[in-house]
Amino acid sequence: MEKVNVAEKFDLFSDYWSPKIAAELNDSYIKLAKMKGEFVWHHHEKEDELLFVVIPRGVDHLPVAEDEVHVILIEPKTTLNTGNVVGDKTVAHLGKI
Repeated sequence: MEKVNVAEKFDLFSDYWSPKIAAELNDSYIKLAKMKGEFVWHHHEKEDELLFVVIPRGVDHLPVAEDEVHVILIEPKTTLNTGNVVGDKTVAHLGKI
């Protein structure tokens, strides 16, 4: 078992909207991401998302962070950060930290 210091991991990167894999749990990744500004409207066909509220699968949403925020995501390994939309903010191959 490997212990992960989340604060230290967040210090390892500075790019926004580009999740990094911090750990794995069964068929899911534990991802860390920094967010600032506006993302893209998107939805996830097969996954629910849990932010401060649950976003049911298939519901369009637009994440926005006026100031820098740090988030921890627990998502299936197949989840694409931009869901059903592929564009310049899509991260198809996640880096590990």
